[in-house]
Amino acid sequence: MFLVRNSKRFLDSARNDRTSMPPKSFAFPKSRRLTQSVEFERVKKNGRVQRGSFLFLSILPTNNAADPFRAGFVTSRALGSAVVRNRVRRRLREIVRKHQREITDGAWIVTIARAAAARASYAQLEAEWLRLAKRASILATPC
Repeated sequence: MFLVRNSKRFLDSARNDRTSMPPKSFAFPKSRRLTQSVEFERVKKNGRVQRGSFLFLSILPTNNAADPFRAGFVTSRALGSAVVRNRVRRRLREIVRKHQREITDGAWIVTIARAAAARASYAQLEAEWLRLAKRASILATPC
């Protein structure tokens, strides 16, 4: 089957081409995420908390500083509908993915979104997350 250059199918195939995917080094794999409720509870119980107007940042240093950092995200129903909660979660995940090379290893990080995060822009969330991360001393290099 031949694809016509300006046809919808041609444009879709070009858009879905694997060569346009970001390099793997910028990926944020599930192995870097906190997924178990016991992990979240451990960070909540034993970690240090940094508070901001949009976010809480809980950090628990691990026993082995060579372990890669792991991050988790909490968006409660106080934020709004599932659409709003998922949007905030995607934004937070992107912030951590974007700055993962600057985060020091050997820590579990839980980012908890407050109700005001639903109305915050991406830039506001990113600025606050970076401010809280600097205050918690988990950034290896200045941003």
